[in-house]
Amino acid sequence: MTVQQAFATLGRSTVPLIAAAIVADLHVDPALVGVYVAIGAVAGFITTLGCGGLIVRFGALRMTQVGMLALAFGLAVPTFGWLPLFALGAFVGGLGQAISTPSSSHLLGRLSPPRFAPLVFSVKQTGVPLGLMVAGVLAPWIATESGWRAAMLVIAGLAGLTAVLLQPVRARFDIDRVPGTPLSPADIRANIVAVLREPALRALCVSMFSFVGLQTLFTGFFVLYLVRGLGYELERAGGVFAIAVAVAIPARIGWGWLASRLVRPFTLLPLLGLLMAVAAFLAASLHPSWPYLSVVLVAALFSATAVSWHGVLLAEVARLSPPGRIGSTTGAVLAFGDAGALVMPLLFSGALTVTGSYAPGFLVGGAFALLVGLFGTWQRFGRGSKAL
Repeated sequence: MTVQQAFATLGRSTVPLIAAAIVADLHVDPALVGVYVAIGAVAGFITTLGCGGLIVRFGALRMTQVGMLALAFGLAVPTFGWLPLFALGAFVGGLGQAISTPSSSHLLGRLSPPRFAPLVFSVKQTGVPLGLMVAGVLAPWIATESGWRAAMLVIAGLAGLTAVLLQPVRARFDIDRVPGTPLSPADIRANIVAVLREPALRALCVSMFSFVGLQTLFTGFFVLYLVRGLGYELERAGGVFAIAVAVAIPARIGWGWLASRLVRPFTLLPLLGLLMAVAAFLAASLHPSWPYLSVVLVAALFSATAVSWHGVLLAEVARLSPPGRIGSTTGAVLAFGDAGALVMPLLFSGALTVTGSYAPGFLVGGAFALLVGLFGTWQRFGRGSKAL
């Protein structure tokens, strides 16, 4: 599950990370990067809402394979250079990539010891920064040496290869599938109502919206910000990004260990929200005169918070899910994350178009995380809510 998560993240982050090369070659507005990310978020929203029945019917591993093949197609088709094909690729790839987390939550929720679930989920979620780290080095390097089309085709091939390599373990891990499970649109509404009815799950939905939205700004715009806003070369900017997301690997494990041993998840998550806000506000303050090390440290703080919380939150979702409904509940909560990944890039692109600066977009994203952090902290310490 860690491996498939890494390659799914590698595929989804490729276009934003080489956007500077694509923009220069096709002579398009950089704000269109936000539209690309938003289209993928819409597709992810559709997947996460409707994937529960598919996972139960066909199996988590089978749906993961289908998702990786869709991601490979979504990366390959835009290489023809026609802008509508970027939209098609973003949509199909978003449909495929979004299945990776509900599928893995379905498996790990069934197999993980409850006491260590936050740590286990966090270890699995290290696939996200691992994928981002590889993408931050590999995609800009290939784009610089051989062109952005070659970068997208290589990574599309890796996504397809991942689907093939998962086949030998499919029978072992899909033993709980129920082939006759009916697929009904009514299930989507039922999943959303179920998570919103439960106060703790409702709070996780709000956190998911804000945290995923801010993470999307970092993964979707930070390299472009360094290149076009601060004057960095693409490879150097990719190196900063790769160093930063490398920090997220131990950070995710550390937050998971902390939530398993010392701090309850509903106490830790608001504190992480406050730290994310600090990182976003510092990112908005970056200036070309800042030393390289300072830029790396800001990016590392951004990564250690906004790219490192997932295991803690997903383990809590699994704990609160009804028996046999972990995939469906996770998908419903993740749908709010996809909504954040849709709204935040559009707000960022709008602010970039109006102001010509990348800073306001990061400030907006940081404000959402700040509100979640302040409200969650007040819930836990201000009035001592038993629900949280």
